[in-house]
Amino acid sequence: MRPEWPTIALIVSCYGLWAAAGFWLWPHWPLAALAVMAVMAALHSSLTHECLHGHPTRSRRLNEALVTIPLSLIYPYRRYKALHLAHHNDERLTDPFEDPESYYRARWQLARAPGWFRALLGANNTLIGRMVLGPLLGAAGFLVAEARLLGQGAPGVRLGWALHLAGLAPVLAALWAFGIPLWVYLLAVVWPSLSLIAIRTFAEHRWHETPDGRTIVVERSPLAWLFLNNNLHIVHHRHPAAPWYALPRLYAERPEYWHDLNGGYVYRNYWQLFRAHALRMKEPVAHPALHLEPPPPAGPTA
Repeated sequence: MRPEWPTIALIVSCYGLWAAAGFWLWPHWPLAALAVMAVMAALHSSLTHECLHGHPTRSRRLNEALVTIPLSLIYPYRRYKALHLAHHNDERLTDPFEDPESYYRARWQLARAPGWFRALLGANNTLIGRMVLGPLLGAAGFLVAEARLLGQGAPGVRLGWALHLAGLAPVLAALWAFGIPLWVYLLAVVWPSLSLIAIRTFAEHRWHETPDGRTIVVERSPLAWLFLNNNLHIVHHRHPAAPWYALPRLYAERPEYWHDLNGGYVYRNYWQLFRAHALRMKEPVAHPALHLEPPPPAGPTA
């Protein structure tokens, strides 16, 4: 496989524009600088997703190195890679326990939660709620789970975090050099960047009896470049080795096939999705088919 130069160019441009915004824009137009940095941090998240799927080179280590400086600060590359590749088991998509990216909860699990938490999860299943609350809930849940794994000494977790902390050092040094306070960066760059990505992830999957019926197509959007065409998500799940710039062609060659394959789970654009679900839950919080009853208590051990 030859190096995928469009992806490499995009990675260089992403870091370059982020740095230029901090160095040149921040002293004179701070709001514009933060807006550019937030968009670049969101693009970096999409590029990280691209690299963990084996792009843009044949070298896993080089692919990791290309995006190892984490502009959105929170998620270590190796931990995200492990969880996301587990998510690509389409037979288990949306399973609250086996799909690490599922937003469903087991019905019995939800019934045991306090009312305020159920209300919070319900709000998070609206698009505006996902954009506002999703970054906080997602980060909190991820960090709690990671702390538990670190305490258990789970394989690969400590190394993943050690590499992440090393990658954080140049970001924090750059923010110090730019004169951008960390709290400003967290509120005005990290949170908005994760909110932008939440537009894509909000409806990527739903429960359906067939695995292919669980993954969305959003046909057109000005945000497609930011999401690296993962709005055509069923195409990505069927062809995870295809680079981002090949997805539109694969979809355009036979759109009827993709519509039939995913059971018509198709939106024209994200505006249609917003109008339908800005303040209305798209899915129930409780999974409609799996884990309806609590597991039986474990028997005595020998």
